[in-house]
Amino acid sequence: MKIKLVLFYFLANMIAGMEIQISIDKQELKVVDDEKIVKTYVISSSSYGEGSAEGSFKTPLGEHFIKKKIGDGVELGGRFEGRVFYGEIYPIYEKDEVYVDDDVVQTRILWLSGLEEGKNKGKGVDSFERYIYIHGTPEEWLLGTKASKGCIRMSNKDVIELFDIVEENTKVIIK
Repeated sequence: MKIKLVLFYFLANMIAGMEIQISIDKQELKVVDDEKIVKTYVISSSSYGEGSAEGSFKTPLGEHFIKKKIGDGVELGGRFEGRVFYGEIYPIYEKDEVYVDDDVVQTRILWLSGLEEGKNKGKGVDSFERYIYIHGTPEEWLLGTKASKGCIRMSNKDVIELFDIVEENTKVIIK
């Protein structure tokens, strides 16, 4: 069943132009296929606000695409260091009991690259060079609020689902 679902979404993405739309104001991510909403997820964007400057920890706005998908098959909660999974499974917190000191990258990575020169692509503002991802987080209880250091956070189960239905080169619009 999962293979059929992935194949369906892959073909739909190629034919109809599937894209991801992220609303900072609503803290949500929508998967849109042929102008129809396929799925909506709660996310967290940067607690530092929106912007593209290197070192700002802000979420970059504008048009992007998924340049690399990393983590296929990694266990739920798998922690990445420098985009590499070394086998550590990190806890997932669903209640307001724990703040994690770092912006832990878990379970899957959808690495974004900007499409707009000078806005999210190029010297000093490049989303790919800034390591801007869509990824899972151990602080699931913070979803729906601005809590990250630039990236788009999702629940670990949701990021697996998203990872399975989108392909590299899928357009991502952050507004």
